[in-house]
Amino acid sequence: MYERVMEQKTPGTKPPKKPLAREDRLKAALKANMARRKAQAKARSGQENASENNDEGQD
Repeated sequence: MYERVMEQKTPGTKPPKKPLAREDRLKAALKANMARRKAQAKARSGQENASENNDEGQD
């Protein structure tokens, strides 16, 4: 009888989450994507500034 009580699950107990590894992968991918986009935006703004400076000196 005691064994049967131990086998019952309590309603508040949740099984460990497996998607945590998936969430970690997605988080890392998002971080890498944002870093790549930031670098691209910085490079584009640098190119625009360089072309504006070249246009001013060619009058």
